[in-house]
Amino acid sequence: MQSPPLKITFLGTGTSTGVPMVACGCEVCTSTDKKDKRLRSSILVQSSTTAFVVDTTPDFRYQMLRQQLKQLDAVLFTHPHKDHIAGLDDVKAFSFFSGKAMEVYANTLTAEALKREFAYIFADKKYPGIPEINLNTIDTTPFIIGDIPVIPILVWHLKMPVFGFRFGKFTYITDANRIEPNEKEKIKGSEILVVNALRQKAHISHFTLDEAIELVKELNVPQAYFTHVSHQLGMHADVDKELPAGMQLAYDGLTLSVT
Repeated sequence: MQSPPLKITFLGTGTSTGVPMVACGCEVCTSTDKKDKRLRSSILVQSSTTAFVVDTTPDFRYQMLRQQLKQLDAVLFTHPHKDHIAGLDDVKAFSFFSGKAMEVYANTLTAEALKREFAYIFADKKYPGIPEINLNTIDTTPFIIGDIPVIPILVWHLKMPVFGFRFGKFTYITDANRIEPNEKEKIKGSEILVVNALRQKAHISHFTLDEAIELVKELNVPQAYFTHVSHQLGMHADVDKELPAGMQLAYDGLTLSVT
């Protein structure tokens, strides 16, 4: 199935602490540039009939209000870290107004974490007002949400398996520092690649900016955006102007059209 035209919105582009970071007085955290204000990383994917998010961050409620979103059909999870799952409870508003359970897609590791962290959602005896969720456990087998084909891409966050996702000509990868050759093949041919670039200095489980740049060059993707950015990377304006052609720092509220 061919992907329909898509609108991609960056709901957040920050790392687990967000930017500004609590109690930090560095030049990035005190910047007045709105592009230096980063909620936790997530995207909204929309076709003419379907809408879903990748991850529900601790900022999920505010992200939905900021977008004035009225329709959400599904949630895809990349992995079980708190900065990517903590906002799940707030999908209940969408179910309340739509009358439908929220379709949630996650790998086995993440599904187990959701059941543990949100035990009340999955309990046999449910009290009124909790989110209605239909949990779908996924692996690397492609699937479809509404009219949007989804290709999971297995990447590694140190030793943790994380899912990136390809939607048509667009690929989104966050929280990774290693991708095996067979999974890189799934990315090739993308016209837009989003990948995490935490900071300049080496990190145990995230790509640095230089590593992210080299990955884009290796895969020969013409347009790239870097996300999951920490305050340690530097000022948006300073970093962005030094990037190679076809590469940019993503920022909250950025929208892309994918045809």
